[in-house]
Amino acid sequence: MQQEARDVVRDYTEAVFRRARVPMEPLNFEVDWVDQPSRHTAYPGAPRVPLPTDLPELPTLRDLFTRGGPPQAADVVTGDDPPPAADWSLARLAALLRLSYGVLDRRMTVNWNQDIAKRAHFDYAVWGRGTASGGGMYPVELYLVAGASAPLLPGVYHYDTGRHVLQRLLLGDVSDTVRAALATTEDADSFLLASIKFWKNSFKYNSFCYHVVTQDLGALLGSWDLLASAYGVPLRRLLCFDPAPMDRLLGFDSDDQSVFAVVPVRWTADPPPAASDPAAASDPPAAGGPAGSGGGGAAPVPAAGDVQVRYTAHERSRRVRRFATVSEVHRAAAVPAVIAPETVPDAAPRELPGAPVELPAPLLDRLDRPLSTVLATRSSSFGRFRRPPELTAAELGTALAFAAAGRHHPADAGLPADAPALTRLWVFANHVDGLAAGGYAYCPRRHALLPAGPEPDGGMSAFLQQQYFLTNYTMGQVGAVLAISGRLDAVLDAYGPRGYRILNAEIGAVAQRAYCAATAQRVGCGAVLGFDNVSMDTALGLDGTDERTVLFLLLGRHPDATADLAYRL
Repeated sequence: MQQEARDVVRDYTEAVFRRARVPMEPLNFEVDWVDQPSRHTAYPGAPRVPLPTDLPELPTLRDLFTRGGPPQAADVVTGDDPPPAADWSLARLAALLRLSYGVLDRRMTVNWNQDIAKRAHFDYAVWGRGTASGGGMYPVELYLVAGASAPLLPGVYHYDTGRHVLQRLLLGDVSDTVRAALATTEDADSFLLASIKFWKNSFKYNSFCYHVVTQDLGALLGSWDLLASAYGVPLRRLLCFDPAPMDRLLGFDSDDQSVFAVVPVRWTADPPPAASDPAAASDPPAAGGPAGSGGGGAAPVPAAGDVQVRYTAHERSRRVRRFATVSEVHRAAAVPAVIAPETVPDAAPRELPGAPVELPAPLLDRLDRPLSTVLATRSSSFGRFRRPPELTAAELGTALAFAAAGRHHPADAGLPADAPALTRLWVFANHVDGLAAGGYAYCPRRHALLPAGPEPDGGMSAFLQQQYFLTNYTMGQVGAVLAISGRLDAVLDAYGPRGYRILNAEIGAVAQRAYCAATAQRVGCGAVLGFDNVSMDTALGLDGTDERTVLFLLLGRHPDATADLAYRL
């Protein structure tokens, strides 16, 4: 079973890496924009629980960078003046959800995207969020399974990103259903479940969808890591569980939507649930439902394996299409992980030879912006890069250092905190003041670059433009291209087919941190998947190895005078 599933994942990723040369099926696919799904999922009729809307003033990125990551379980955060160890409250959870995935503003920017003209119309408006998402599709759907200690009535809640409210889908304590599906023993009685609704992405990207959404999940988890660190609250990301019981609880057909990540939530001592749950009185009993699924009771729900949420999500699309390739690779990657912890360190990128090119020390003063402000102002550059002035080596190094600090394994992988990361950062230096054009590998331990390849004949700008098969960026205006790589075959050997999702989650988290570091420095950043991976790997000297570039980030300057609109909500 594991080997067959591994082969499916391997074939899919090979098709992804070669799609610039051999298009993925279905061929000649056309996006039906008129029938696209809604960006915001809602459950009609479900009671709403309002959430606090105030955004806190959080520590700066400098504080987070010098302090380290969020505490794990009972660990104490080290560094200068760390916040006291704490747990989650409803206000903190509301800020976590809104700053990471809620709507923060409406944006309009003059850029090179082909759909810019219609963005002035409300139906096609761009709504800013703190976390990046491939194509702006935002396919992750968030659910809270609240237990007895929660500041809400025990039950299952969906986070409505468009209205910043929780919708109660089931009343009663079903936390045992989640705990029973986990690979590790957890004493928490509440959990955040991050699911992926494939149609919200596949309507545009078809078979390529699975590669994109698994990185989207990682970007969200990267935001959560930063926010948890800012609060000094433990955040354990669990990725190695069996999703089937949770999918049944949430009423999913796993080929359409499935749980990809679980985060245990431990609460502070808050007022009794009824005092903070104004929707309780309007929650009707479920007709014929099991005890605890409706009415005013909060008792545990018996026979949890037979319990499902009481409401159905609204679907805007008249036709929801499944793509066989997405279903096949999802079933393969959902096979429960079989982890040999002693083999996982061998999946890390190999040490590289070469004389290091020292980078300037990170510009800590440029990271002196509150995390809340950074997330609220983060955006993708699209076609806005302009030079001069050039990106500097110090700005590049600051982004690399901050991004690399976010690489760590899921908590249920059974690994120590200092286990080597699964990814590596590379640089295609194009127009960087203080750094010769060419390819480099970033070494976080030395904060230095290792030369990987010379500037291509014809110049780096021409090479990058030739390898980029989309039209929304002019590479001559880009300062540098970062590439995030991993050794997929080695990761699959260590984790089994689930390793593909784990690797992409780390890649997404690194990309989100790069966005944040660029935003804090007022440097433009844009994540892209439109390069010919084969040629980019060759330029970095990766031919003959099992390491592949997976995701790319463009860094550069934005012009000072631009026609922008940001209407804060």
